[in-house]
Amino acid sequence: MVFGLGRKSKKEHAAEPDDSQASAESSDSSDSASADTGRGVTGPFDVSEVSSRDGYVDLGALLITPSEGLQLRLEVEEATQRVVAVTLDLNGSSLQLQAFAAPKTEGLWDEIREQIGQSVGSQGGQVEEVQGAFGTELIAKLPAGAQDGSQGYRVARFIGVDGPRWFLRGVLGGAAAMEREAAAPLESLFRKIVVIRGDSPMPPRDLLQLRLPKDASVTPPPVAPELKGPEFKGPERGPEITQIG
Repeated sequence: MVFGLGRKSKKEHAAEPDDSQASAESSDSSDSASADTGRGVTGPFDVSEVSSRDGYVDLGALLITPSEGLQLRLEVEEATQRVVAVTLDLNGSSLQLQAFAAPKTEGLWDEIREQIGQSVGSQGGQVEEVQGAFGTELIAKLPAGAQDGSQGYRVARFIGVDGPRWFLRGVLGGAAAMEREAAAPLESLFRKIVVIRGDSPMPPRDLLQLRLPKDASVTPPPVAPELKGPEFKGPERGPEITQIG
C-alpha cells in the first residue's frame, strides 16, 4: 500500500455552523438513527463497535483497512498544515473521506445533501438523488473541459453516513462514480472504516482530526512493486472535486 500527500488551499467543512449548533456536544454516544438504519451491523463503524484496532492503518479519526493495490493520499491544508481529508485510490477510481462532529440527537446528511446541491448548482452543474448501498446518495455533474477542448462533465458520487455524534462523507470519483461494479471495492472499504470521534466537546460540522500514521515517513514512491508497509510519496494536488461542499 502506498501513501501520498496532497495540498489544499481551501479550508473545507461540511457547512458553517450557525449559533444554535455551535454549542459543544455531550459525550453521550447513543445513536438511535444509526440503529434504525443498521449501520452498526453493516458499517462504517464507531470505535466502540470494534473489539480491536489492530490491523488498521491509523489516521487519527479514521481507521482504514489495508487492501492490495490501495494508495492513500492525505490532503493537507496549506494555511494550517493540518490534514483535512484522505483519498483512497484503487483500480483507477477514488474515494475521498472526511469525518465531522455531529449532534447526538440528529443526523447531518439530509441538510448536507441540500447544501451540496446548491454548491454544484452555483457552478453550473446538476445533481440527482438516487438510492444506493448507503441510502440516499447524490450524483453530481460539473462542467469540465475535455482534452480536445470541448465542454464536458466530470461526475462525482456523494455518499454519507450518520454515526454516534459523527458524520462520515465519501466522494467517489472516476469509474466508481458511474459504475456500481467499479465502485464495489471502494464501497467495501468504506463499510470497514472505523470512526474515532473522541470524547472532547466539538461544535457540529467541525472536521475530526486526521494525521499521518505514527511510524510513517515521507519518501519518494518505490520502484519495486512489492511493498512491505506504508510509504509516502511527494506532495501532489488532490482532485478538484474535493472543493465541492
